[in-house]
Amino acid sequence: MHIDNARELKSRLLSGVVQASSLERPTGIASVGISVLPPGGAAAGPRYGLAVRYSGNRGEVLADSARELAARTAGDEVDIREIGLVTALTAPTEPGTWTPETLQRKTRPLRPGLSIAQRDVTAGTLGGFVTVEGSDGLYVLSNNHVLANSDQAALEDPVLQPGPHDGGRAADRVGRLARAVPLEAGGGNAVDAALALLEDDVSEVDLEYPVGRLTGWTDPDDEIAVEKVGRTTGWTKGRVTAIELDDVAVQYPVGVVSFDGQIEVEGDAGAFSAGGDSGSLVYRPDTRQAVGLLFAGSERGGAGGAGLTFCNPIGLVLTALGATLVV
Repeated sequence: MHIDNARELKSRLLSGVVQASSLERPTGIASVGISVLPPGGAAAGPRYGLAVRYSGNRGEVLADSARELAARTAGDEVDIREIGLVTALTAPTEPGTWTPETLQRKTRPLRPGLSIAQRDVTAGTLGGFVTVEGSDGLYVLSNNHVLANSDQAALEDPVLQPGPHDGGRAADRVGRLARAVPLEAGGGNAVDAALALLEDDVSEVDLEYPVGRLTGWTDPDDEIAVEKVGRTTGWTKGRVTAIELDDVAVQYPVGVVSFDGQIEVEGDAGAFSAGGDSGSLVYRPDTRQAVGLLFAGSERGGAGGAGLTFCNPIGLVLTALGATLVV
């Protein structure tokens, strides 16, 4: 199916189902996007379909509508999955979660994948480094819910490496909150993103990822292989399974926040991410280009019962923050 046909099916489905505002959340998660499918042959280009992710009452209504639409028009090009609750992936507060030891340690120079967080947050992940026009400083890129405590932090609040859950204290301050894209209650959000301005004494950084330094960024439009390095699950590999996913309802400590235009990733061997991996930069290993900023994951819906991972498109992140990725 051509991507324009998939977009038309998405529009037709959404126009015929109950609106989100009429049912409770998060029990009514229902997200619709465009699935990216394996090529149909050696010479074929990308193939697309309709992606439906759901749980609860509204989700069941949407899934039934999608199955009816598939029977009439799209056949097996409609990918329907029940995914349970989607949560923002900061580290859990309870002890005993296994994490890659090296990524939890206090580490200088700073590098991608390390534990980092605002002083009142458990721990998330340092995704990468950016510059901002009009500033000579270097900034850390991660999520709002990692660096700005889901809009509850104030500008200039300290950011620690490692995050408090991993032993970070006042002496481990590496920067201060500089910018955060607000999280709007309900729908209409595009990114969960924030920046911390690095202190002068920690501005020397290591730009290497497992595949080396990145070359830039791109928009995903195919079933591409992707990787990330994060505080909790370390270096993992997966593939993009859906793009332009709308109405992704995510549970935060401050309530449910819904996102449009998101990227979905499925792990190659188990879960692609877990709590504490929020803020990781997701990239293509073949071209070494960033594609997304990891921010949430579902309870289930992926291969082998593992959850799915959700990412903000990196182009939207950089635009919203007025930032340029350092490569």
